[in-house]
Amino acid sequence: MFKKILIANRGEIALRVIRACREVGIKAVAIYSEADRLSRHVEEADEAYCVGPAPVASSYLNIQKILAKAMAAHVDAIHPGYGFLSENGEFASICERYGFKFIGPKPETLDLTGNKVKVRKLAMNLGLPVVPGSSEPVDNVEDAAEIAREIGFPVLIKPAAGGGGRGLRTVHSEKELKAQLESSAREAGMTFISAGVFIEKYLEKARHIEVQVLADHYGNAIHLGERDCTIQRRYQKLIEESPSPVVDENLRRRITEAALKLVKGINYTNAGTVEFLLDQEGNFYFIEMNSRIQVEHPVTELVSGIDIVKEQLRIAAGEKLQYSQKDVTLDGWALECRINAEDPGQNFMPSLGTITAYVPPGGVLVRIDDYVYAGYNIPPYYDSLLGKVVVWGRTRNEAIDRMKAALQGFRIEGINTTIPFHMQVLNHPVFLNGNAYTLFTEELMSRESVTVSSS
Repeated sequence: MFKKILIANRGEIALRVIRACREVGIKAVAIYSEADRLSRHVEEADEAYCVGPAPVASSYLNIQKILAKAMAAHVDAIHPGYGFLSENGEFASICERYGFKFIGPKPETLDLTGNKVKVRKLAMNLGLPVVPGSSEPVDNVEDAAEIAREIGFPVLIKPAAGGGGRGLRTVHSEKELKAQLESSAREAGMTFISAGVFIEKYLEKARHIEVQVLADHYGNAIHLGERDCTIQRRYQKLIEESPSPVVDENLRRRITEAALKLVKGINYTNAGTVEFLLDQEGNFYFIEMNSRIQVEHPVTELVSGIDIVKEQLRIAAGEKLQYSQKDVTLDGWALECRINAEDPGQNFMPSLGTITAYVPPGGVLVRIDDYVYAGYNIPPYYDSLLGKVVVWGRTRNEAIDRMKAALQGFRIEGINTTIPFHMQVLNHPVFLNGNAYTLFTEELMSRESVTVSSS
């Protein structure tokens, strides 16, 4: 096992990795920007180093500075967390070149899964169902129009090298196509390593289902069940649960078998997530693979009892998986609400300022993954995620009731948060009946003129 690792990230995921390291006796080294000097991940690490000013290009995306601090701290490995450099094949390759184990997949795997067109074609070759669409990047409106007419509107324009909802455009008619194609490519070029985009059929009222996987370097791979990430806003997940309320045993078997077929087909190693869309007829379609730890990994940990971050460390250190598939038992129901510094009453506008009071909820089977505190000033440079409330229940109803009680007891003052929004969703009959879909937030709630008050 490693003796010391550097965590190339910030906020709640940095704290999450620090605590996993502490439990297995690994020293954790944090990095931080000048804006994050007072963040809790800096305080709780064994060592911490500033890597530059607030902008991410000068700090959390600055490979040269991060490697310099890794060398100064004499670490064995680097954990990238999620976002930033976590799926950057070049960064993984440079880490290995300088003698640091990258805690994640191999660089060539990241290069493959980071290109949605390539991994889509590979999934098709392996026999996985995929959403109808283009098999190559599309760079002109004529080709885009031909593909869209063939598969039928509405369609999605998606960055080939993107993620997190950035650059996604929904197109309902041919007259919108040119402007949306150019807009998507422009955002992709500014955000990712490539401006390439491709087209998929837009599945209306679909659900977002993903499968958590673990794979070692010896050909062993397991799944830890599925997560339902259907409650989103602008393709950003807000509430996640495991298991899914619409996945029965037969569908679970088929969708997890498909996920493991892809994992083994690309010789994947470490933790990853295979993502699918589920249509109204119960058909599932592969859409992408996230080759890193996910924000929503805690719901899987609560139903499986397996610490995914510790497994990442063990796999990267060359150990075999501790579990076979028959050892994995999924029990009960877990639910996660992302607490963002946003005002849902003002179209989820970012809410900046100083947190004047912060009292997270307690209670049996309530987990809080956060990094802020009373007196913390929220910097304007990063993601709005403050933390996550995660609960476990024997049934879905029990988990929902426990989550509502936890959110009612969560005191955050000085800023607005998404807590009121979560409370409305958790009380909404469409969510309670398990009938939500990916545009539930935008379409249904706006159609009902639901007003979400600020907190």
